[in-house]
Amino acid sequence: MDFLLSPSLMLSPSLMISLPALGRGLVYTLELAAVCLVASLLLGLVFGVMRYAGGRMLHALAIAYVEVFRNTPVLVQILWFFFALPILVNFEISAFIAAALGLSLNSGAFSAEIFRAGMQAVPKGQWEAANALGMSRARVMFRIVLPQAVRNMIPAFTNRWIELFKLTSLASVIAYPELVYSAQQISNSYFNPVEVFTLVAAIFIAIVIPASYLLRRLEARLRRSAP
Repeated sequence: MDFLLSPSLMLSPSLMISLPALGRGLVYTLELAAVCLVASLLLGLVFGVMRYAGGRMLHALAIAYVEVFRNTPVLVQILWFFFALPILVNFEISAFIAAALGLSLNSGAFSAEIFRAGMQAVPKGQWEAANALGMSRARVMFRIVLPQAVRNMIPAFTNRWIELFKLTSLASVIAYPELVYSAQQISNSYFNPVEVFTLVAAIFIAIVIPASYLLRRLEARLRRSAP
């Protein structure tokens, strides 16, 4: 924290007082991003497999899901879950649940396409050889196809995960107290938008760049270990 006190980067007293609030906002951002990451991966896996190897009905259902959530803005989806869904189900939905539903379903649709493309890259001969050995369709998928496909999917998932983390800022529109919403409240209270939003941008950079580097290292390691 010493860099915050250097003469060239001195933060105003109001922003120094607000750092704990920004810290709490960052925690909420990371919680939302973690939940949406896990949920979107599970959704992507399920609907990707359905679209790649499911029957006619499952294939049609997967296409409908992907097309709806890929072709509507994620902000509209978050607002729909927060304002419209409670009217339909007559049940109040928290800002966290609405944001998590919108972000997870939207990112899950993109993840489904990543899974499908990765599985399609595995040669068809793998299926034929496994079928000749008497392996079930599910066993071929999870023992042979997916392990090979994952290596090819990491670059696309890296971009998807970074995008998902940045999209958590959209939850501010429904007053979920993540980092950007906290910054808005601080800016409104102390009239210091330049300082507070510059610091928020720096926080995102400080998280995204190291995460990107680690994921690239993982990708390179997996490629070197590939047979």
